[in-house]
Amino acid sequence: MKVFPEPNADPAAVHTLASKNLAKLVWAMVKPYKKWLVIIFLAMVVETCMSLATPWPLKIIIDNVIGHHKLPGWLAWMEGVFTGENKLQFAAVAAITVVLMAIIGSVASYIDNYFTESVAQYVSNDLRRRIYHHLQRLSLTYYDTHQTGKLLSTLTSDVSTIQDFASSTLMNIIVDCLTIIGMLGIMFYLNPGFTMVAIVVTPFLLFFVARFKKAMKKATHEVRLDQSNMLAVLQQGLESIRAVNAFGRQQLEEDRLKKVSLETVDAALKARRVKSALSPIITVTIALCTGLVLWKGTDLVLKNAMTVGSLTVFLWYMNKFFSPVQDLAKMTSNIAQATVALERIQAILDTEIIIVERPNAIVPEKFTGRIYFDHVSFAYNPESPVLKDITLEILPGQRIGICGPTGCGKSTIVSLIARFYDPTSGRVLIDGKDITDFTIDGLRGQIGYVLQDTALFYGSVRENIAYGRPEATEEEIIEAAKLANAHEFIARMPHGYDTLVGERGYTLSGGQRQRLGIARAVVRNSPILILDEPTAALDQEAEKIVMEALENLMEGRTVITIAHRLSTICDADKIFVMRDGHIVEEGTHDELVGKGGLYAELYRVQVSAKHPIHKIIL
Repeated sequence: MKVFPEPNADPAAVHTLASKNLAKLVWAMVKPYKKWLVIIFLAMVVETCMSLATPWPLKIIIDNVIGHHKLPGWLAWMEGVFTGENKLQFAAVAAITVVLMAIIGSVASYIDNYFTESVAQYVSNDLRRRIYHHLQRLSLTYYDTHQTGKLLSTLTSDVSTIQDFASSTLMNIIVDCLTIIGMLGIMFYLNPGFTMVAIVVTPFLLFFVARFKKAMKKATHEVRLDQSNMLAVLQQGLESIRAVNAFGRQQLEEDRLKKVSLETVDAALKARRVKSALSPIITVTIALCTGLVLWKGTDLVLKNAMTVGSLTVFLWYMNKFFSPVQDLAKMTSNIAQATVALERIQAILDTEIIIVERPNAIVPEKFTGRIYFDHVSFAYNPESPVLKDITLEILPGQRIGICGPTGCGKSTIVSLIARFYDPTSGRVLIDGKDITDFTIDGLRGQIGYVLQDTALFYGSVRENIAYGRPEATEEEIIEAAKLANAHEFIARMPHGYDTLVGERGYTLSGGQRQRLGIARAVVRNSPILILDEPTAALDQEAEKIVMEALENLMEGRTVITIAHRLSTICDADKIFVMRDGHIVEEGTHDELVGKGGLYAELYRVQVSAKHPIHKIIL
């Protein structure tokens, strides 16, 4: 039975972690579960009280059963009941009390641990969703400069560190603080003078721990950085496993992993050296204090100024008093790890969502497909502009081709239409309205894509086709597959539309992947269609089948095709030719060939490459 409320369905509603202060960040994460924190706190109080009461039955047996001292004032009424032979019954009561305290403490500990772990799990779930929500909405510029492996490290290792901190370290700190406060009160009651020894030493220990924390944090940061690098190498090597095998570079990848793995080991050992030096110093300090109290306490017992039971209990409390202090010192490593993890998480959350949606953005009505670039310029790097003062118009239902040498800005143009990036200057308009007036989801929901390398996901063929519109019916999915010339090969699969597609679709041929991508675009039924070199990686036979499917898809839509193979845009209504971020030519295929400019040269080169005999003729 689930006793916790479901976390907010909207991950954006999770509290923004705006401060780098550890306490504030942790509070922001656990605040939605504050009712359960009350239960945890009460359980901790009970657990602490049982722990503090543990030595008192022993004191009573030593002083009042075995010895001949009077009971404390608050137990004086029992002297008339347990006297003489009844003292053994008194010992039995003390023994039963020990068992009862253990049971009560264990129940409180169970409640504490269960609810603490539950809260920690939900906190990590909220945090993980918050980070992923933010990453999903960052501009693609962010991913141009950040390694996926390092982002995965933050989503997994760093979030796990926070979970461990919330489930154990944080709660242990609270218990230790409660224990220290309770013990100080009892120790003052037993012997104020001895208690001052502990009080005087504690600030020096805490100061030493605080100085140690800085070194520990630096060492932990290095460990986390090396772990991220290692994950990045692993992720890159496994994602590129086909290329690695094709070029026989397994040893190179293993050497890369060996290098970063050894760096991780060195950093971890350095952190361990720092951490290991802390415990012996604190242990020796505690032993000195305990030895002093044992020596002076024995003197007081011999002078009948203190009972053996009181000395025994005081030594127990002193040992227990320094134990939380020692635990806090040992937790320096955990606190440092949590601090570093939070800083890495905060670095992502503090990254501005470069593609900003206006507060008054509207969901657009269905586009007619008129697109206008109004003096648009764009640069990934201010010193190297990619697009320079582009002005062009695409009419509803037109088929447009964009071509040019590699790096001239073809893909950037279509990326601006879907707001994967925003122009450095100028505007992009659809149906006469600036696209920044629209909600991002509303804008992208009316743009279909068929890419050079169709991204397929691990799942069924049906799920991959319906990826852009999950609510699509079975009939719509099958009809889309037929229009994409994909139904025939899907029907031959072992389980038809329920056949699982391997990761990234490598179990399918290039042509099959492209046809599934086209089927996905058909199901989406978007008025604007962008084809980014959809046949560049296909052979002639596969290209012919895919082009037939594309003809079905393009009917009645505004289509923009980025072409490397000019044969795919020969029938376009208008072709824009780009070079160095400018549009240098525009017109139909025949018009551009007749001009004898850049397009004609590109076309001549491709025809010559396709038919080598032409080189002799030309």
